Amino acid sequence: MAKIVVAVKYVPDATAHRTFSSDNTVDRVGVDGLLSELDEYAVEQALQIVEASEGEVTVLTVGPAQAADAVRKALQMGADAGVHVEDDAIHGSDAIATSLVLAEAIKKLDYDFIVFGMASTDAGMSVVPSMVAERLGLPAVTLGSDITVDGATVTIRRDGDLATQTITATGPLVLSVTDQTGEARYPSFKGIMAAKKKPVEHWALSDLGIDPSLVGLDAAWSTVESFTERPPRTAGEIVTDEGDGGVKLVAYLASQKFV
Repeated sequence: MAKIVVAVKYVPDATAHRTFSSDNTVDRVGVDGLLSELDEYAVEQALQIVEASEGEVTVLTVGPAQAADAVRKALQMGADAGVHVEDDAIHGSDAIATSLVLAEAIKKLDYDFIVFGMASTDAGMSVVPSMVAERLGLPAVTLGSDITVDGATVTIRRDGDLATQTITATGPLVLSVTDQTGEARYPSFKGIMAAKKKPVEHWALSDLGIDPSLVGLDAAWSTVESFTERPPRTAGEIVTDEGDGGVKLVAYLASQKFV
Protein backbone atom coordinates (compact mmCIF):
# COMPACT_ATOMS: atom_id res chain seq x y z
CA MET A 1 0.00 0.00 0.00
CA ALA A 2 1.60 3.25 -1.17
CA LYS A 3 1.67 6.24 1.12
CA ILE A 4 2.12 9.46 -0.80
CA VAL A 5 2.65 13.02 0.35
CA VAL A 6 1.79 15.69 -2.21
CA ALA A 7 3.18 19.17 -1.63
CA VAL A 8 0.76 21.82 -2.91
CA LYS A 9 0.83 25.59 -2.98
CA TYR A 10 -1.76 28.31 -2.60
CA VAL A 11 -1.09 30.93 -5.27
CA PRO A 12 -2.70 34.19 -6.44
CA ASP A 13 -5.30 33.64 -9.15
CA ALA A 14 -3.67 34.39 -12.51
CA THR A 15 -6.87 36.09 -13.68
CA ALA A 16 -6.93 38.45 -10.69
CA HIS A 17 -5.01 41.69 -10.24
CA ARG A 18 -1.74 40.40 -8.82
CA THR A 19 0.62 42.75 -7.07
CA PHE A 20 3.10 43.08 -4.21
CA SER A 21 2.57 44.06 -0.59
CA SER A 22 4.27 47.01 1.10
CA ASP A 23 7.24 44.79 2.05
CA ASN A 24 7.75 43.86 -1.64
CA THR A 25 6.52 40.30 -1.18
CA VAL A 26 3.74 38.78 -3.28
CA ASP A 27 0.34 39.85 -1.98
CA ARG A 28 -1.38 36.60 -0.98
CA VAL A 29 -4.01 38.13 1.29
CA GLY A 30 -5.51 40.98 -0.71
CA VAL A 31 -6.07 38.91 -3.86
CA ASP A 32 -8.11 35.83 -4.67
CA GLY A 33 -6.07 32.64 -4.55
CA LEU A 34 -6.38 28.96 -5.34
CA LEU A 35 -4.55 25.65 -5.56
CA SER A 36 -1.75 26.06 -8.11
CA GLU A 37 -2.91 24.55 -11.39
CA LEU A 38 0.41 22.78 -11.83
CA ASP A 39 -0.02 21.12 -8.43
CA GLU A 40 -3.36 19.69 -9.54
CA TYR A 41 -1.38 17.40 -11.86
CA ALA A 42 0.65 16.19 -8.88
CA VAL A 43 -2.50 15.42 -6.91
CA GLU A 44 -3.95 13.60 -9.91
CA GLN A 45 -0.88 11.40 -10.39
CA ALA A 46 -0.81 10.54 -6.68
CA LEU A 47 -4.47 9.56 -6.78
CA GLN A 48 -3.92 7.38 -9.83
CA ILE A 49 -1.05 5.56 -8.10
CA VAL A 50 -3.10 4.71 -5.00
CA GLU A 51 -6.15 3.81 -7.06
CA ALA A 52 -4.07 1.26 -8.96
CA SER A 53 -2.47 -0.35 -5.91
CA GLU A 54 -4.34 1.02 -2.88
CA GLY A 55 -2.82 3.54 -0.53
CA GLU A 56 -3.23 6.94 1.05
CA VAL A 57 -2.61 10.46 -0.17
CA THR A 58 -1.78 13.29 2.24
CA VAL A 59 -1.56 16.84 0.92
CA LEU A 60 0.84 19.28 2.54
CA THR A 61 0.88 23.03 2.17
CA VAL A 62 2.83 25.91 3.71
CA GLY A 63 1.12 29.27 3.73
CA PRO A 64 -1.26 31.77 5.35
CA ALA A 65 -4.75 30.94 6.57
CA GLN A 66 -6.14 31.25 3.04
CA ALA A 67 -3.90 28.35 1.95
CA ALA A 68 -6.48 26.06 3.54
CA ASP A 69 -8.35 26.45 0.24
CA ALA A 70 -5.55 24.62 -1.57
CA VAL A 71 -5.75 21.71 0.87
CA ARG A 72 -9.52 21.66 0.61
CA LYS A 73 -9.44 21.46 -3.21
CA ALA A 74 -7.02 18.51 -3.08
CA LEU A 75 -9.22 16.73 -0.53
CA GLN A 76 -12.23 17.30 -2.77
CA MET A 77 -10.33 15.70 -5.64
CA GLY A 78 -9.83 12.58 -3.52
CA ALA A 79 -6.85 12.98 -1.19
CA ASP A 80 -7.31 11.35 2.21
CA ALA A 81 -5.86 13.90 4.65
CA GLY A 82 -4.19 17.27 4.80
CA VAL A 83 -1.49 19.14 6.70
CA HIS A 84 -1.33 22.94 6.79
CA VAL A 85 1.83 24.57 8.13
CA GLU A 86 0.98 28.13 9.11
CA ASP A 87 3.19 30.52 11.03
CA ASP A 88 3.58 34.29 10.73
CA ALA A 89 7.37 33.88 10.77
CA ILE A 90 7.26 32.02 7.44
CA HIS A 91 6.02 35.10 5.57
CA GLY A 92 8.52 36.18 2.92
CA SER A 93 10.44 32.90 2.87
CA ASP A 94 12.43 32.07 -0.26
CA ALA A 95 12.79 28.65 -1.89
CA ILE A 96 15.57 27.63 0.49
CA ALA A 97 13.53 28.33 3.62
CA THR A 98 10.40 26.84 2.06
CA SER A 99 12.25 23.61 1.33
CA LEU A 100 13.37 23.49 4.97
CA VAL A 101 9.82 23.82 6.28
CA LEU A 102 8.51 21.22 3.82
CA ALA A 103 11.30 18.76 4.61
CA GLU A 104 10.78 19.00 8.37
CA ALA A 105 7.02 18.58 7.94
CA ILE A 106 7.50 15.56 5.69
CA LYS A 107 9.73 13.94 8.30
CA LYS A 108 6.70 13.79 10.58
CA LEU A 109 4.66 11.90 8.00
CA ASP A 110 4.72 8.35 6.66
CA TYR A 111 5.54 8.22 2.95
CA ASP A 112 6.81 6.07 0.11
CA PHE A 113 6.74 8.87 -2.45
CA ILE A 114 6.67 12.66 -2.23
CA VAL A 115 5.07 14.30 -5.25
CA PHE A 116 5.37 17.90 -6.47
CA GLY A 117 4.11 19.81 -9.47
CA MET A 118 6.74 20.96 -11.97
CA ALA A 119 6.75 24.54 -10.62
CA SER A 120 4.54 27.05 -8.85
CA THR A 121 2.56 29.39 -11.07
CA ASP A 122 3.60 32.43 -9.02
CA ALA A 123 7.35 31.78 -9.02
CA GLY A 124 8.15 29.17 -11.66
CA MET A 125 11.54 28.22 -10.19
CA SER A 126 11.16 24.39 -10.26
CA VAL A 127 13.88 24.00 -7.61
CA VAL A 128 11.98 23.16 -4.42
CA PRO A 129 11.50 19.42 -5.20
CA SER A 130 15.25 18.91 -5.60
CA MET A 131 15.98 20.99 -2.49
CA VAL A 132 13.58 18.90 -0.43
CA ALA A 133 15.11 15.69 -1.80
CA GLU A 134 18.57 16.92 -0.79
CA ARG A 135 17.42 17.75 2.73
CA LEU A 136 15.81 14.33 3.10
CA GLY A 137 18.65 12.41 1.46
CA LEU A 138 16.33 10.96 -1.19
CA PRO A 139 16.58 10.47 -4.96
CA ALA A 140 14.91 13.22 -6.99
CA VAL A 141 13.07 12.07 -10.12
CA THR A 142 11.89 15.35 -11.59
CA LEU A 143 9.89 16.76 -14.48
CA GLY A 144 8.19 13.52 -15.44
CA SER A 145 5.72 13.81 -18.31
CA ASP A 146 4.77 10.14 -18.12
CA ILE A 147 4.79 8.17 -14.87
CA THR A 148 4.84 4.41 -14.31
CA VAL A 149 4.87 2.88 -10.82
CA ASP A 150 5.62 -0.78 -10.16
CA GLY A 151 5.72 -1.42 -6.44
CA ALA A 152 8.50 0.74 -5.04
CA THR A 153 9.96 1.49 -8.48
CA VAL A 154 9.09 4.68 -10.35
CA THR A 155 9.91 5.20 -14.02
CA ILE A 156 9.40 8.54 -15.74
CA ARG A 157 9.80 9.95 -19.21
CA ARG A 158 11.40 13.39 -19.18
CA ASP A 159 10.95 15.33 -22.40
CA GLY A 160 13.66 17.91 -23.12
CA ASP A 161 14.31 20.21 -26.04
CA LEU A 162 16.92 17.91 -27.56
CA ALA A 163 16.18 14.46 -26.16
CA THR A 164 13.78 12.30 -24.18
CA GLN A 165 15.13 10.56 -21.11
CA THR A 166 13.81 7.52 -19.27
CA ILE A 167 14.68 7.59 -15.57
CA THR A 168 14.05 4.87 -13.00
CA ALA A 169 14.47 5.01 -9.23
CA THR A 170 13.36 3.06 -6.21
CA GLY A 171 11.43 4.67 -3.40
CA PRO A 172 11.29 6.36 -1.07
CA LEU A 173 11.89 9.26 -3.46
CA VAL A 174 10.82 12.74 -4.52
CA LEU A 175 8.89 12.97 -7.78
CA SER A 176 7.80 16.02 -9.73
CA VAL A 177 5.39 15.84 -12.65
CA THR A 178 4.65 18.16 -15.56
CA ASP A 179 1.39 19.34 -17.06
CA GLN A 180 1.80 16.69 -19.77
CA THR A 181 0.85 13.82 -17.45
CA GLY A 182 -2.87 14.14 -18.17
CA GLU A 183 -5.77 16.34 -17.14
CA ALA A 184 -6.53 16.58 -13.44
CA ARG A 185 -10.01 15.49 -12.37
CA TYR A 186 -12.72 17.86 -11.25
CA PRO A 187 -14.09 17.37 -7.74
CA SER A 188 -17.42 15.55 -7.80
CA PHE A 189 -20.33 16.51 -5.55
CA LYS A 190 -19.62 13.36 -3.55
CA GLY A 191 -15.96 14.35 -3.25
CA ILE A 192 -16.84 17.87 -2.13
CA MET A 193 -19.11 16.57 0.61
CA ALA A 194 -16.64 13.87 1.71
CA ALA A 195 -13.82 16.42 2.01
CA LYS A 196 -15.63 18.12 4.89
CA LYS A 197 -15.02 15.06 7.09
CA LYS A 198 -11.40 14.43 6.15
CA PRO A 199 -8.74 15.23 8.77
CA VAL A 200 -6.51 18.29 8.42
CA GLU A 201 -3.67 18.91 10.87
CA HIS A 202 -2.36 22.39 11.57
CA TRP A 203 1.31 22.81 12.47
CA ALA A 204 3.45 25.80 13.39
CA LEU A 205 7.24 26.12 13.28
CA SER A 206 7.42 25.03 16.91
CA ASP A 207 5.81 21.73 15.95
CA LEU A 208 8.58 21.19 13.41
CA GLY A 209 11.45 22.25 15.66
CA ILE A 210 12.48 25.05 13.28
CA ASP A 211 14.15 28.22 14.56
CA PRO A 212 12.10 31.16 13.20
CA SER A 213 15.33 33.01 12.37
CA LEU A 214 15.96 30.46 9.59
CA VAL A 215 12.85 31.42 7.63
CA GLY A 216 11.00 34.54 6.59
CA LEU A 217 11.99 37.64 4.70
CA ASP A 218 15.00 38.48 6.86
CA ALA A 219 16.52 35.05 6.17
CA ALA A 220 15.89 35.15 2.41
CA TRP A 221 18.94 34.93 0.17
CA SER A 222 17.33 37.28 -2.33
CA THR A 223 14.70 40.00 -1.97
CA VAL A 224 12.68 42.28 -4.24
CA GLU A 225 14.00 45.81 -3.81
CA SER A 226 11.26 47.60 -5.73
CA PHE A 227 8.45 47.03 -8.18
CA THR A 228 6.47 49.07 -10.67
CA GLU A 229 2.89 48.43 -11.66
CA ARG A 230 2.42 47.39 -15.27
CA PRO A 231 1.24 50.47 -17.21
CA PRO A 232 -2.34 50.33 -18.52
CA ARG A 233 -2.87 49.41 -22.12
CA THR A 234 -3.05 52.34 -24.50
CA ALA A 235 -5.40 52.68 -27.44
CA GLY A 236 -4.20 51.09 -30.63
CA GLU A 237 -3.09 53.07 -33.66
CA ILE A 238 -5.22 52.84 -36.80
CA VAL A 239 -3.32 52.87 -40.08
CA THR A 240 -5.44 54.20 -42.94
CA ASP A 241 -4.58 52.43 -46.18
CA GLU A 242 -4.36 54.94 -49.00
CA GLY A 243 -2.26 52.74 -51.15
CA ASP A 244 0.69 52.96 -48.80
CA GLY A 245 -0.70 50.91 -45.88
CA GLY A 246 2.07 48.34 -46.16
CA VAL A 247 4.76 51.01 -45.98
CA LYS A 248 3.12 52.64 -42.95
CA LEU A 249 2.81 49.28 -41.21
CA VAL A 250 6.47 48.43 -41.76
CA ALA A 251 7.50 51.89 -40.60
CA TYR A 252 5.49 51.44 -37.39
CA LEU A 253 6.94 47.99 -36.71
CA ALA A 254 10.44 49.35 -37.31
CA SER A 255 9.85 52.29 -34.95
CA GLN A 256 8.84 49.84 -32.20
CA LYS A 257 11.86 47.66 -33.00
CA PHE A 258 9.66 44.68 -33.87
CA VAL A 259 11.57 44.28 -37.15
